[in-house]
Amino acid sequence: MSKKESINVQGTEIILFSHRKEDYISLTDMAKYKNADATGLVISHWVSTRYTIEFLGIWERVNNPDFNVTEFSNIKSEAGTNGFVLTSKQWSEKTGAIGIIAKPGRYGSGTFAHKDIAFEFASWLSAEFKYLLIIEFQRLKEDENRRLSLEWNLQRTLSKINYRIHTDAIKEHIVPQAVTKEQINCVYAEEADLLNVALFGMTAKQWRDQNSGVKGNIRDFATLEQLVVLSNMESINALLIRQELPQSQRLTELNRVAITQMRSLTSNQNPNRRLK
Repeated sequence: MSKKESINVQGTEIILFSHRKEDYISLTDMAKYKNADATGLVISHWVSTRYTIEFLGIWERVNNPDFNVTEFSNIKSEAGTNGFVLTSKQWSEKTGAIGIIAKPGRYGSGTFAHKDIAFEFASWLSAEFKYLLIIEFQRLKEDENRRLSLEWNLQRTLSKINYRIHTDAIKEHIVPQAVTKEQINCVYAEEADLLNVALFGMTAKQWRDQNSGVKGNIRDFATLEQLVVLSNMESINALLIRQELPQSQRLTELNRVAITQMRSLTSNQNPNRRLK
């Protein structure tokens, strides 16, 4: 989720957002289930328990190479003693933890935690609350995946439509008269590979050789961003063909277009998103 999302659990709206390409959930919103007037205190009580500290320590050691293990040991040794209190802010500042963060502003202010940790907090609040939280979280992710799948299919269809414009330009300006069907197909394949090389850096055959046994072709495994750029490139190549530019010059120009547009698209989105 690259933008703010929310789910509703037993009448409580809970904000989620993406951080470090991972899903984070608002502990502040979740704490309202227990005490809407003292969410910080609820979170602090949970963080201060020895079990929670041990769990957070395990999570950080697995996921955070910069985790301060020495400071964690000091905190762990104090847990359970009289008067021991630990806030989520103190935990993050002392240990360099990344699993729990304070997030003011755009996505709603409060304390957020990686979904693994948030689900653990939900268990402490209520078994029923955790169960319903997981159900709503899964529903949100499934809806998101369906939307992305529709986007991918739409771009794939648009790419195919533009390819017709592309092949018409080839037929009118490149394919000579009175040639065999095999010769015509060869010309079309060369132009398709012109786009493949400009965008993917390899021909369709080179991709098949590197992915033997995989069903589909290079474009079936393209990202949504690559399909958008491919669609644009097909229209541009059709125009360049009508301008009678040589293939080598068109390849250079199309590669420049691919680089520029991919940089623009991936600067604000996840470049590795793939849907199959």
